[in-house]
Amino acid sequence: MEDGSSLKAVGWARTLPISSGVKAARDWTRAHLETLGWTRTAPELVDSVLLTVSELVTNAHVHAHSTAQLILTWDDGCLHVTVHDADSRLPEQRRPGADAPGGRGLLLVDALAHEWEVHHCPRGKDVVACFRPPASALGT
Repeated sequence: MEDGSSLKAVGWARTLPISSGVKAARDWTRAHLETLGWTRTAPELVDSVLLTVSELVTNAHVHAHSTAQLILTWDDGCLHVTVHDADSRLPEQRRPGADAPGGRGLLLVDALAHEWEVHHCPRGKDVVACFRPPASALGT
């Protein structure tokens, strides 16, 4: 049954071993955001996406001791940033003290993304953050 509507989506995926570091994840993500034109039209959103990628890939490497699978999916409404790791333990959002050296990653993701969620997978988990660009970034 065809109703004349269709969902257009584009996506990219990359495997990031622990040895690759988060800079590789940020550089790769920035290159794909450039193809969407966002580095020019929505630079603040690009910064939010890159910081989120840094946090989620770091979590996969440091806390899950796992290779990170980074997947970007743009569906004309939301850029879904997904990081998969091999640890089935779900991340916990903490409220660290002022002197704590870490524990703020998910607080940052919560503040930067329009929404985010975690899903159990057969071999680990996915953390997914959604970013919606301003209408001006879409040329509408």
